Amino acid sequence: MSDVPHTFGLLPGAAASPVILHVPHSSRHVPADVRAGIVLDDPALERELDRITDAHTAEIAEEAAVLAGLTPWRFVNHASRLVVDPERFPDEREEMAAVGMGAVYTRTTHREVLRADGADRAPLIERYFRPYARAMTEAVADRLAATGRAVIVDVHSYPAEPLPYELHGRGPRPPVCLGTDGFHTSPDLLAAARKAFAPCGETGLNSPFSGAYVPLEFHGKRREVGALMVEIRRDTYMSEPGGPAGPGLPRLAASLAALVDAVSG
Repeated sequence: MSDVPHTFGLLPGAAASPVILHVPHSSRHVPADVRAGIVLDDPALERELDRITDAHTAEIAEEAAVLAGLTPWRFVNHASRLVVDPERFPDEREEMAAVGMGAVYTRTTHREVLRADGADRAPLIERYFRPYARAMTEAVADRLAATGRAVIVDVHSYPAEPLPYELHGRGPRPPVCLGTDGFHTSPDLLAAARKAFAPCGETGLNSPFSGAYVPLEFHGKRREVGALMVEIRRDTYMSEPGGPAGPGLPRLAASLAALVDAVSG
């Protein structure tokens, strides 16, 4: 395992906390070996990173962890989702593959070429995707062993205006979208999230993005693993696209901390 790149990290929380704040899309980092397979020139790549990165979500999670009464664990991706997207299925189950955005993206947010047609995706899956999936699985298993349950809260953001790659971009785009899983998102977890994020404005459900991330080993099998996706509309806390954070960030961090506190007991 010595050749596995250090492109993700688990930041420990309280021993008694079941909560893992998962931040998969906050980084802009593209390692040089991966950059070589991307056909965009440097300015175009920077523009694409502006559009695709969930900017400042790692900061929101970090501040929430500080504010929470019982410190949650944080699993943070330190590589851009243009390297691999750890939340996609790596096979034909992934609907986003229809627009070239499966586990390894071949198209941009504007459906332009990102990687050459026929590029071998297997090395990226083996080097980046599978180690990430194993580590996240181990993190969830550790919380189950320590507390008897685990609660994965995905921290994402999305643009105020839909981008061409979005398959379901015509629906509502509320300040906070809550993505749910029919097996892993309990009514209590959803109610806690609605209450926690009420100070941030309207909360919507599964629009424009739906679902919640659970490692495949537990998906649809272990109800002790709860999961919820929190999608924050970017204009509520930052300048789009790819700009600095604004005064909305502390409010969102406080709401995320309130959610952590509500589900930690």
